[in-house]
Parts: sequence; structure tokens; C-alpha cells
Amino acid sequence: MNETSLQRKTLLLLLAFVTIAFIWILIPFYGAIFWAVALGILFAPLQRKLLLKFKGRRNLATFITLIACTLIAILPVIITTTLLVQEVATLYSDVQSGKINVALYVAQLQSLLPRQAMEWLDQFGLSSLDGISDKVAKGALEGSQFFATQVFNFGQSTFDLVVGFFIMLYLLYFFIRDGQSMVRLIRNAVPMAEQHKRLLQIKLRRVVRASVKGNLAVAVVQGALGGIIFWILGIQSSLFWAVLMMFLSLLPAVGAGIVWAPVAVYFFASGMVWQGVVLSLFGVFVIGMVDNVLRPILVGKDTKMPDFLILISTLGGMAIFGLNGFVIGPLIAALFLSSWGLFSGTRRKVRLPADRIQH
Repeated sequence: MNETSLQRKTLLLLLAFVTIAFIWILIPFYGAIFWAVALGILFAPLQRKLLLKFKGRRNLATFITLIACTLIAILPVIITTTLLVQEVATLYSDVQSGKINVALYVAQLQSLLPRQAMEWLDQFGLSSLDGISDKVAKGALEGSQFFATQVFNFGQSTFDLVVGFFIMLYLLYFFIRDGQSMVRLIRNAVPMAEQHKRLLQIKLRRVVRASVKGNLAVAVVQGALGGIIFWILGIQSSLFWAVLMMFLSLLPAVGAGIVWAPVAVYFFASGMVWQGVVLSLFGVFVIGMVDNVLRPILVGKDTKMPDFLILISTLGGMAIFGLNGFVIGPLIAALFLSSWGLFSGTRRKVRLPADRIQH
């Protein structure tokens, strides 16, 4: 082994060690760092436009961009979270005190079922719904208790959240201001062909924008519309159900229908026909159509992955990374497909601002 080879291996070993150590010390704040990067990517075009408007005054353009990001993306999340904490605490109190009697609702639904439905349930051993009523009531109590526990934990970790929030804002300022130079630095350090690095960079940027700007915007709109129709129809804890529909809207193929469809069925079974009709029509033609109308505008059809892959990667990402996983999961899946596409030599065409990367 010559001296040059030994020095290179020593340098690679040192590089691997310090990289692992650096990632290790960043892990406690990975959420703040991740969202600073994601929001930096999302609001970078605005900063570039402001930079032209203010004739190269970079700090001023970045500061105004940061204010816009706070008002558009961050402040609504803080307000919604605060209201949700209060709503969940009230919901848990109502279920625990018996003000919301889930077992009674199940019993009412049982009495309204036709004979054929009861015979169908009897084939599966479900004709006696007394035990099911108890299980549903117990599950509702445990579910509300879980949310209440999360609220309590949220209050206990307020200091950590505040620290993480200000770290995110601090990093976001520099990511918006110096993002392009940071990207060039990383690209120069990665030992890959320039067109491959360009392809992966575009894929990463598109997936982040699709997940944050597209999927999250669609989820917020669907959740808001669901909460409004629930409030109009007099359904209790409409804010809670709105937030739940928002989260479920992040999942393809299932979406907010998991929440509003059973409620519509309950309305029909309870004889509240007009409420059931209104909720069904609103759910299908308003909430359901939001995805088909907004997503192509905000995301674009050429950035979509198969629905099954988005579903699995979103669920897996949220299981590992928590709420951050709805972006991290699809991002990893997209980079996985792109990396294997590069490796196998079968790459899709990617539209670039000035040129195209050919297959």
C-alpha cells in the first residue's frame, strides 16, 4: 500500500467519522432543520423575485420572504394547533363524563338497521351489537384519552417546541438567503456525474414542493371544507374532525371520506335524510373534487408517483418520523426510484429551465 492510498483511506475514514458525529448532534433538532430546508425550498422563488425588485439587497429580500413564510405557513399552524388542543381537551371531558354517549349512538343505529342487514351481520357473528357497542365506547374513550395525553405531553414539551421553532426560523433565514450557494457547495462535493446530480436535485425539489405546497394545501382545504359542513350540520367537535380529515387527506385512495362517509350513513340510518344528502353531495362533489382540481394546479401531473407507493411511503414515514414523515416518506421513495433509475440507466425525461436531460 503506497503512501497516497493510505492517506486517501485515512481521509475517507475521518470524513465518515465526522459526518456521523455531525449527524448525531443534529438529531435532536432534525425536525426544525428539515422544515427549515423544506420551507426554504418552497419560498426560494419568492426570495429571488424580491431580490430583483429590491435591486440585489439580499438581506431585505430574505427578511420580507421570512415574514411572508411566517404569515402564510407558520402562523396558521400555531393557531390551529392551539384551537385543536382546546377542542381535544373538551372532547375527552365530554366522552369521559358521558355527555357524548358513543354506545347510545351505536344502539340507535342498531335499532334502525333493516332485517336483511341484521341477517348479513348474523352471518359474521355480529348480530348482537351489545358487545360491539361496549367496544366502540371503550375505543372512543381510549382514543380521546390518547389525544388528551398527547395534549398533556404537548404542554410539557412546550419549551422544546419553542426552542425548535426559533432554531427553524433562524436556519430558515440563512437557507433562504444562501440556499443557492449551499446547493452548489454540496453538488461540487458529491462524486457523481453532473447530469445525475442535476436530476436528483430537481427530483428532490419537486417532491418537497409537491408534498408541502401541493399535498398539504389540498389536505388543508379538504379539512377546512369538511369542518365547515360538519359545523353547519351541527356535528359536535367540528374542529377536531376537520383536523382529522386534513391528516387523512394526505393519504391517497382513502382520504377524508373515512370520516364524512360514516357520518352520512348514520344520518340516513337515523332518518335525517336531508342532512345525509347534503353531506354526501358535499363530500363527493366538493371535498372529493378538491384533489382533482387543486393538485394538478399546485403540483403538476408529471411529479406524481403511483398512489400505492405514496400511500405506503407516507404511512411508513409517519410511523418512523412522526408528522414529518408525510414529506420525508415520499421524498425517500422518490429518491429511491430516481437512484435506481440512474443505476439501471433507464431515466425519465426531466424538464429543466434551459435544457433537458435526455434518456
